Amino acid sequence: MTRETLRSAARASAPTFSPLYRQIKDFLIGCLERGEWRPGDVIPSEGELAQRFNVSQGTVRKAIDEMAAENLLVRRQGKGTFVSTHSDPRAYYRFLRLMPNDGIAVPSVSEPFYCQVVDAPPEVAAVFGLAPGGAVVHIKRLLRFGGEKVVFDQIFLQAEFFPGLTLELLRAGERSLYSLLESDFGVRMISAEEHLRAVAADEECAALLGVQCGEPLLLVERTAYTYGNRPVEWRKGLYCTRNHYYRNELG
Repeated sequence: MTRETLRSAARASAPTFSPLYRQIKDFLIGCLERGEWRPGDVIPSEGELAQRFNVSQGTVRKAIDEMAAENLLVRRQGKGTFVSTHSDPRAYYRFLRLMPNDGIAVPSVSEPFYCQVVDAPPEVAAVFGLAPGGAVVHIKRLLRFGGEKVVFDQIFLQAEFFPGLTLELLRAGERSLYSLLESDFGVRMISAEEHLRAVAADEECAALLGVQCGEPLLLVERTAYTYGNRPVEWRKGLYCTRNHYYRNELG
């Protein structure tokens, strides 16, 4: 693809001018979405990409810098630039921000106990843009930290993206949920939006988490998006914060 082709495509798709590096970035994201480079793959060097697009290496570098800042790519000194993957241990805490009070992070253990294709509840259908009664995969699971039951998750996934997802598959191996969805179904979670509020434990979650009915819990509602800003997951997590806190970094 030449510089003029990139500019023509940008003019055709958007009424406003887009900087050249942003056009390169959009094209690279398209390559990721189409599977030209899979999660964990090394991408061509900046010099090779500059030659491919007939632009300066600095233009390519600026595009890659933005993609690295957005966790789409990972630079590794002396090795190259790689497509980000949920299988990378360094990505583990990007979407799970719960920490023990002593600040020493420990991996969580997922215990899924329900997985069925169901009609989408109204709030889930609205998030996904589905017609009433559209199909979603409903998952229920517990997360343990150091043996302690800390999170009760109810997860909804757009069924069309995850055919054949079963409870047995969720229970197999020690992969994170996002790693499984990425490797087995080709769907990578790129970004997420969360809403947090305090709620009182009802009978179901009190029994599952081993707390008293009415005990305060942290409710975390998350919508996760794949390429193209498409929502593919909505979840409602109830967090017991007796020995843990929700950690976020600003700035």
